[in-house]
Amino acid sequence: MKTVITYGTFDLLHRGHIRLLKKARSLGDRLIVALSTNEFNKIKKKECVYSFNHRKEILEAIKYVDFVISEKSWEQKEMDIKKYDISIFVMGSDWIGEFDYLEEYCTIAYVPRTKGISTTQVKEMLKK
Repeated sequence: MKTVITYGTFDLLHRGHIRLLKKARSLGDRLIVALSTNEFNKIKKKECVYSFNHRKEILEAIKYVDFVISEKSWEQKEMDIKKYDISIFVMGSDWIGEFDYLEEYCTIAYVPRTKGISTTQVKEMLKK
């Protein structure tokens, strides 16, 4: 069984998120999403509209997602790969090269971002 993992905040879910999840799931038999906690988002200087539990509930309802775990630090990725026997680590193309150091544990796949949409963009539109 091929297990795929991806990481993210997934606040203000949009079609770019869905496309990432769909592509990630298509690469294996099971998709785990590591969802950034509110505390970790503060470290990353990200402010969420929705709480962790709200974002988790939404992700769990998406047919491509098999399991949601908490992402609490940058360092946990290596541990998650080992713990969940990950075959493929997926991130958006805006992260190209950032996680290549994990190649000794699994395959790394950077998928193209969806043009014309981002959570930052949605938040900016809502401010207007």
